[in-house]
Amino acid sequence: MKELNNVNSNNVMSSRLLQSKSYLKILDIPYLWKDANLSVTPNIIERVIKSTHIFDDTVLASYPQVIKVSPKSDIAVI
Repeated sequence: MKELNNVNSNNVMSSRLLQSKSYLKILDIPYLWKDANLSVTPNIIERVIKSTHIFDDTVLASYPQVIKVSPKSDIAVI
């Protein structure tokens, strides 16, 4: 083990917090918003996620994707 006096400071890496990316899939979301003929948009989903206390420290890596389960379905997957 080297003494601290002999350690080259150029070879010492700086410390940083770990970051991770996770995949979140939200199932069975109504595709139409509040009985209107407006479909759920990524902006609406992003605002709901940011307003939920569970996701306080979460940063989205991309916009949410809203996908209908099937063409005739009224359910979406986020």
